[in-house]
Amino acid sequence: MENRLVGLPPVELWGYFEEICRVPRPSKREEKMIAFLLEFAGKHGLESERDEVGNVVIRKPAAKGREGAPSLVLQAHMDMVCECNRGVAHDFDRDPILPLLDGEWIKANGTTLGADDGIGIAACLAVLASSTILHGPLECLFTVDEESGMTGAFALQPGFVRGRMLLNLDSEDEGELFIGCAGGIDTTARLSCPRVAVPAGSFAVRVEVQGLLGGHSGDDINKGRGNAIKILNRFLRLLHEAYGARVARLEGGNKRNAIPREAHAIVVFDERYKERVMADFNVYVAGVKEALIVETGVNLTLETAEIPATTLDERSTATLLDTLYACPHGVFAMSYRMPGLVETSTNLASVKFEGEEVVIATSQRSDLDFEKMNIAGMVAALFRLAGATVEPGDGYPGWAPNPGSALLAAAVRSYERLFGTRPVVRSIHAGLECGLFLEKYPDMDMISFGPTLRDVHSPGERVHAGSVEKWWRHLVDILETL
Repeated sequence: MENRLVGLPPVELWGYFEEICRVPRPSKREEKMIAFLLEFAGKHGLESERDEVGNVVIRKPAAKGREGAPSLVLQAHMDMVCECNRGVAHDFDRDPILPLLDGEWIKANGTTLGADDGIGIAACLAVLASSTILHGPLECLFTVDEESGMTGAFALQPGFVRGRMLLNLDSEDEGELFIGCAGGIDTTARLSCPRVAVPAGSFAVRVEVQGLLGGHSGDDINKGRGNAIKILNRFLRLLHEAYGARVARLEGGNKRNAIPREAHAIVVFDERYKERVMADFNVYVAGVKEALIVETGVNLTLETAEIPATTLDERSTATLLDTLYACPHGVFAMSYRMPGLVETSTNLASVKFEGEEVVIATSQRSDLDFEKMNIAGMVAALFRLAGATVEPGDGYPGWAPNPGSALLAAAVRSYERLFGTRPVVRSIHAGLECGLFLEKYPDMDMISFGPTLRDVHSPGERVHAGSVEKWWRHLVDILETL
């Protein structure tokens, strides 16, 4: 694998992508990226503006002879999901991402790459810096905090952008044009779990699940990937039912919009059961590997642990394990309107211990607001039955498709002219900011498109280099012919 992207077409885009990779930009901590964008605008003599939450717009006049073309907004988000493999030391607030060329793919070394949506930012900067692209009046909108709450899009004020056509550069399949997306909401539970002293004659083990693919909790939810929390919890529940095992620690997952890749627990049981527990574990591992066809790297381990001073009491252990076991995860309903598209889903995202409380984070998505609230209500009802305090999130709206979009028609014509085939037009089961933009700009005409990315929101994130070149050609052609 090579560390440099020098000479990779389009050269100007990859050059800016490498610059972006050197700027830390975790969600809610995008100050360095904001400064980078404003400095870029100043260097190129372009008008720029920052709003109260940190969204940035950079404006560029039309090229000579294109003053009468429609005013267009290019939009990307600044922040990235920060995930790394166990054993990888990376400070996302300080350390640069080092992109690697691995065959036809660009990836990082054990961390998320940030192509979601660093590729979109790089494309915007390449357009803004170009003296040869013959575009009309142009604005580039960069929003903050898309990945952890869409607070930038929520806070966007009418008038911050002037164009009424918008290209969202935050999709993940080249050759596909997106005209709709799912809405989403988070549902968090706080479960009280009193602790008691560990009795004499106890034995403790640490059980761990690693090596899962993880991925985007919307776009990857229907791909048969394992949830580390569910896999771990199922085995712990077997130990509790068979041997009265109690939980001392159980943690897994991280981001609400990522399928959990790793989870671990420490459990305590009577010492006389230790051989039987190991035998049961070996049987369970074989079952997991047989069931999870796509998870070829899954790794479950069980090892002796130091006996903790306390565990959850019997009732709390049972309640926690039963709640996680019953908590739905995955596809809830497929769409009848767009065959092959997930309509409604839910993600069991993370479990964390905080004192004598266990915090369980989940997220729900649906093309239909009615069904989004239904699945969120179902998850909340389960948590309340368990005695938990439920904290619903604010949620964000979906984006209703507009098949009659003039911008869509222009993008389809452009793709057919360039590549001799018609692009796929569809909705996506992921959250895009477009639904929120429509609330502020009801007459906005929008589509979303991007190059091919895989395993976003996980350290396996990668972007296909050839797809970036095709996508860039398509973007430039739309700008020059709209």
